[in-house]
Amino acid sequence: MKSLGALYTSGDWKGEKHVPVIHAPESVKKDEYVEVKVLIGEEIPHPNTFEHHIVWVKLYFQPEGGKPVEVADINFSAHGELGVFTDYLASAKFKTEKSGTLYATSYCNIHGLWENSQELVVAE
Repeated sequence: MKSLGALYTSGDWKGEKHVPVIHAPESVKKDEYVEVKVLIGEEIPHPNTFEHHIVWVKLYFQPEGGKPVEVADINFSAHGELGVFTDYLASAKFKTEKSGTLYATSYCNIHGLWENSQELVVAE
């Protein structure tokens, strides 16, 4: 049986327009909100046409020793209809008491599933 994780592609976002770029602090205090932004195509713009576009971005946080929690699910729906285009930016804020890993995933209608991750340290 195949794993869904095996279907995800990753890479260096500076050279690959599909990889989600995570902008988040490396550490926060226990009672502090974590503000996270996820962008697609930060260095190399990703097309936004009806034929080729990013459909969605999802953000997860997996605390150490725990299961992943979906923090945000953002759908991009404007791909040139009536001259309206979505910018591939997702933003979320959350609190956590434990350190862990942020995971950002995205889906391109032509090139499939993409992922990236970043560690987050929660200090007392």
